[in-house]
Amino acid sequence: MSTVFRAALVVVLLVFGLFSSYVMWEVGYLGIWQAGLANLGAMQILADLVIMGTLLLALLWRDARTSGRRFWPYVAVTILAGAFGPLLYLLLGDRRKNGG
Repeated sequence: MSTVFRAALVVVLLVFGLFSSYVMWEVGYLGIWQAGLANLGAMQILADLVIMGTLLLALLWRDARTSGRRFWPYVAVTILAGAFGPLLYLLLGDRRKNGG
């Protein structure tokens, strides 16, 4: 993985982490889910994110199988915290390949 791509992932993880922490502070974990179920438009966005997350996990599962990485911790993080699972998978995965 290129240094620029890794740096971009770190920035996304940090900024999204800060934003998510703020949202959790303001509305709580259940408040996020309640907002996703508030109306048909919000439900459509939630359904889209669940479908995209499931497809992404399928790709990560395939990659984990071929590279010999553990997959289930990232599934758990993805189910509980969304994009943090795939972001961590990408950030931590290349290190292992390069011996880091």
